[in-house]
Amino acid sequence: MKVSKIILISIMTLFSLSLFAQKERKFIRQGNKDFEKGNYENSEVAYRKAIELEKEKTHHPAFNVGDALYKQKKYEDAATQFENISNLELSKEEKAKIFHNLGNSLLKNNKLKESIEAYKNALRNNPADEETRYNLAYAQKKMQQQQQQQQNKDKNKDKKDNKDKKDQDKKDQNKDQQNKDKNKDKKDQKKNQQKDQKKDQKQKQQQQKQQISKKDAERILQALANDEKKTQKKVKEQKAAAAKVKTEKEW
Repeated sequence: MKVSKIILISIMTLFSLSLFAQKERKFIRQGNKDFEKGNYENSEVAYRKAIELEKEKTHHPAFNVGDALYKQKKYEDAATQFENISNLELSKEEKAKIFHNLGNSLLKNNKLKESIEAYKNALRNNPADEETRYNLAYAQKKMQQQQQQQQNKDKNKDKKDNKDKKDQDKKDQNKDQQNKDKNKDKKDQKKNQQKDQKKDQKQKQQQQKQQISKKDAERILQALANDEKKTQKKVKEQKAAAAKVKTEKEW
């Protein structure tokens, strides 16, 4: 009885494993069909269902998920997928394929340095892969071009910065010169004002002098006139006195 029971359990287990394996293969086949038709989103879903049914985890459905993500232009997700399965215990040939696709995903995501390293890992596992070698050379050339562009950009930026600095220095110099000219104009204006003030003051002094001279002249003339009157009066008095004396003498 115990033997029969053990055999029955074993048979049920085998049957169960076979059923899961059939479903897994079914989803993989469905995913492959969708992939070939270009229905990459549907193929991703089918491959992920196959992964859920896996009992012994292998890279095959997961590798296919990475390909489906890549075809959907989800390059970052595809790179993560290939990165995760690259740590599994696999043959050198399988690792080479995974690193190759990882390099492609990184390259499409413009992560050139990382893609170059992925291609190198692929070649370490399969040195004869000419397609990987070509992609490596392409990624290296593209990185050199970007570095050259960046250098040119930096040079142009430096030139622009230098030009801007020179222009600013020139503006500052012009501003300083303008300020100097303004200050000079202010000084000249102040000097002219001072000259005008001195001139006005001198004219006022001259006018005052002229006014004083005129008054003095008037006073002198008045004094002369008074003296003349006094003189005339005195002469008249003298004449009158003389006439009186004469008259008396004759008389």
